[in-house]
Amino acid sequence: MIPCKPIVGGCKSCVSGRSLLLSCLFSLFAVSVQAELSIQITQGIDNPIPIAVVPFDWEGSGVLSEDIGQIVINDLEQVGEFRTLSRTNMLSMPSEEREVFYRDWRILAQDYLLVGKINRSQGSQLVQVQYELFDINRELKLAGEVLTGSVAQLRDIGHEISNVVFEQVTGVRGAFTSQILYIVSDQLDADTFNFRLEKADYDGARSQTLLETRQPIMSPSWSPDGQDVAYVSFETTLPRIYIQNISTGLRRQITNYPNINSSPVWSPDGSKLAMVLSKDGSPDIYVQDLISNQLMRITDHPAIDTEPSWSADGNSIVFMSDRTGQPQIYQIPIGASSFNVERLTYDCFQCMKAKFLPDGVNLVHVRRETRQNPNYQIAIFNIDTLRVITLTDTSLDESPSVAPNGSMIMYATKFNGRGVLDAVSIDGRVKFRLPSSQGDVREPAWSPFLN
Repeated sequence: MIPCKPIVGGCKSCVSGRSLLLSCLFSLFAVSVQAELSIQITQGIDNPIPIAVVPFDWEGSGVLSEDIGQIVINDLEQVGEFRTLSRTNMLSMPSEEREVFYRDWRILAQDYLLVGKINRSQGSQLVQVQYELFDINRELKLAGEVLTGSVAQLRDIGHEISNVVFEQVTGVRGAFTSQILYIVSDQLDADTFNFRLEKADYDGARSQTLLETRQPIMSPSWSPDGQDVAYVSFETTLPRIYIQNISTGLRRQITNYPNINSSPVWSPDGSKLAMVLSKDGSPDIYVQDLISNQLMRITDHPAIDTEPSWSADGNSIVFMSDRTGQPQIYQIPIGASSFNVERLTYDCFQCMKAKFLPDGVNLVHVRRETRQNPNYQIAIFNIDTLRVITLTDTSLDESPSVAPNGSMIMYATKFNGRGVLDAVSIDGRVKFRLPSSQGDVREPAWSPFLN
């Protein structure tokens, strides 16, 4: 896999945004079409924002491989907050500011308008994409920019434009250029499974296989810079933690402690991994320095302590423990004694898989409300107000992962007897599903911002 050259932007009235190598590695980086995912909107808001996205004018020869305007339309509609105008209902097809007549778009009840054009210099392999965003009601240009990249990067350029539109309209940074990791398992026969670690765009497009094996893969976790992934592999028949560079595919084994080695999670600064080890008895939380390999024990309890997650400032870890008889969520400062463990959840029969939202106050988690209720659902818990908001109404929800802008939560669930990925906005108003064309999909991990 060869990394793409970065997209270059030139602004015009711009408001915008130990090394262990396995012999089988080189056969694992082929593009996979088997686990291609595609977003299906299952719930949107009642009054979406109307926006017209005019087809981008192509000033070169031949046919482009991607329709940038359609990519932007898909992005905006897939988050459920926008309603785009059908191209057949447009009164005109402007490609730049001087061709825009605000009256035409007010007649069509549009709040925002996006236009653009694409050109390529003779003999060049690069294209230039110019776009402009307008507020129709205020008759105001909000953003305009020229982005340069290869034809192979047209999809990336489209996502970048979507980021700008989303931020200008909502005030929240867009996450359309983010990516996701997930595990796909295929049952080959009664006793044999095939497991793949996949990476894809946030919407499931352009999936790539990072690792493929007949042994289970678990707990993928992005590094904060988006260049590496940590995960658990059973390829030696025992659970061990590995780090793999996404661009080169180079891998190294990080742990080889007795018994359980699981649940790796990067610290916010990327220098450490929190993990679960049972080398000293019951499973406890540890932190390993990735430079010195020094190991620090964080919890010490005869119960099961697992599922670590860092606070935003990297000063504490939240985790799940069954020390009271049922899974609950706890928090402990790094370097503190076990007497400093604070229990956070009390109002659920079982609470687990906690992760802080970017605000550092709200925890997304999986909860089972009562012993009588068998359903596991995604919820948000505010550690200051103790308010709980349940976001999903399905029954087997697990492994929540938060978008880098904090606006959406992706999680694994079951649909028609198969594992799929669903996503829900943090207010519960927008939902979409990413079903796989083959296999069970689970354990999603949303990337950090990648640009």
